[in-house]
Amino acid sequence: MVRGNFRLSDHAVAAAPLSACEMDAGGAVVLASADGSARCTLAVAAGASRVVITAQPPHDRITLDVALGEGDVLWGGGEQMSYLALNGRKFPIWTSEPGVGREPGTPLTDQASADGSFAGGDYWTTNYPEPTVLCSAGWALSLANADYCELDASLPGRLRVHVWSDKVVIDLFEGAPADLVRQLAARFGPRHALPEWALGGAVIGLKAGDASFERLEALIDAGAAVSGLWCEDWVGIRQTSFGRRLFWDWQWNPARYPDLPARIAALKARGIRFLGYVNPYLAVDGPLYPEAAAKGYFARRLDSDEPYLVDFGEFDAGVVDFTNPAAADWFAEEVIGKRMLDFGLDGWMADFGEYLPTNLRLHNGDPMQEHNRWPVRWAEVNARAVASRGRTGDVLWFMRAGHTGVQAHCPLLWAGDQSVDFSRHDGIGTVITAALSSGLVGNAFSHSDVGGYTSLFGNVRTEELIHRWYELGAFSPVFRTHEGNRPDDNLQIDSSPVLVEGFVRWSRVHAALAPYVQHLVAEARSSGLPAQRALFLHYPDDPETFTIQDQFLYGADLMVAPVIEAGATARRVYLPQGEWRHLWSGEPHAPGWHDVPAPLGQPPVFYRPQSAFAPLFEGLAA
Repeated sequence: MVRGNFRLSDHAVAAAPLSACEMDAGGAVVLASADGSARCTLAVAAGASRVVITAQPPHDRITLDVALGEGDVLWGGGEQMSYLALNGRKFPIWTSEPGVGREPGTPLTDQASADGSFAGGDYWTTNYPEPTVLCSAGWALSLANADYCELDASLPGRLRVHVWSDKVVIDLFEGAPADLVRQLAARFGPRHALPEWALGGAVIGLKAGDASFERLEALIDAGAAVSGLWCEDWVGIRQTSFGRRLFWDWQWNPARYPDLPARIAALKARGIRFLGYVNPYLAVDGPLYPEAAAKGYFARRLDSDEPYLVDFGEFDAGVVDFTNPAAADWFAEEVIGKRMLDFGLDGWMADFGEYLPTNLRLHNGDPMQEHNRWPVRWAEVNARAVASRGRTGDVLWFMRAGHTGVQAHCPLLWAGDQSVDFSRHDGIGTVITAALSSGLVGNAFSHSDVGGYTSLFGNVRTEELIHRWYELGAFSPVFRTHEGNRPDDNLQIDSSPVLVEGFVRWSRVHAALAPYVQHLVAEARSSGLPAQRALFLHYPDDPETFTIQDQFLYGADLMVAPVIEAGATARRVYLPQGEWRHLWSGEPHAPGWHDVPAPLGQPPVFYRPQSAFAPLFEGLAA
């Protein structure tokens, strides 16, 4: 592991096919190789809803092949950035940094990895992997394991599931895609509601210290609809070669934000909430670090009782050990509860969760087993803090990391640190794939950093990119901007009159859609269906929809096809069966493929004229 980027390898022994089957004295099914060298037991729960496979010593790896029919399409794997359909590729399930560029052989990716850190990433690297697969043939499987595993669909006719464990627990489901999503959502736990206040405008991300308030007022005076001000630098900043980062000690920095409590109260009186930032690590040079160290709340080194330190790029931080109940309680109450919620924050980015190294000691558990669980433990700490103040459903907090179980705690995902560009594997288009894939496995709401985040090696935002990201953000449950890792090198939403004008317009579109989004929130909580949906959820008999990942249904009544290519003034859009009307012109369109004009300010969006929300949609074009 180098700064959250991992590469895993194994000393593999050739698999022994299990070709014999018998019942043991206790009535259990025993599968064995022909020579008896490999054996496992297989137990099937009542109703055939769960299968448990246990290898007998000394084996600690299990590979399971699932037969596929001709034309079967697979989806899932958690939040995937590059491919919605899994067919033809292998997907390691291990939470990590996604990488910069995510396409080896391209300049951006190769430059990021040049120091040996794997920081360039690949198509399969993701903050939020999950061992869950859905099939167009009408079934799904989901592993209860948190172990490292691989979902290998690289060969036709087979899904190979390879797990680094001597025990595999698989839950099975049957039904059409939308029904599978409902069943999976029920398995993972109830959806939390998004706060209504967050739907009524944009959450503006600024990290300019006290000057952030002056910039906010200028945008409001220009006519922007604003629901929140997000200042991740409320804790102070640390300037590094990567860019403007934060001081990792989770409490108010008065030098950077004088009179912040009074400013928060004044904003809230006007209906504007203040949001901050937190992550599950503590910098060694911050005042909270010695307090946690004295209490024994950090993960420890293998060779001593000293805290294990992670290099986060020019500074070190301790890993708060959430396998220690006392440490988890302390962070939830003393850090998030008292220093954030009681201070006046109404939301935050709950960052990271992917970095847990495997060469440390935990209070309880094997770090190889705990690594994928870490985002879930982190989500649980945040949820517990919010619940302790009776504010579940009112506080807006969001995560990028995840694994099976995070759905029950985290109300909102964000798609991570995209590059500030249109690149195929790390640019604006990946946030659509992220929302669609994560929505299939129980995450109802997703959004992204409007404008992107990562600016390295001279890669900076263009005015066109920001406008196109406005258009996408307006049709997301939460519309939140970000200044990125190098604010001074990049255009911002208030850098020019034309960018301000665009932001004002799309913030108001987002606010106008609030009644529809409230409907989607209620629908997600009752049915498990996400707000942004893959087309096949509503059109399972239309194979054309199975691999479309660059457009989405926003609920059942809107079709959104964002422009995600530089210089494009039109794009190809697929409309499934039924009546569709172009949002901006009002012209009807028949089902099928269409080349749709898409000048700046008019992304291809279509609505159902029979929708109860049709008058609202029509008003957007006014």
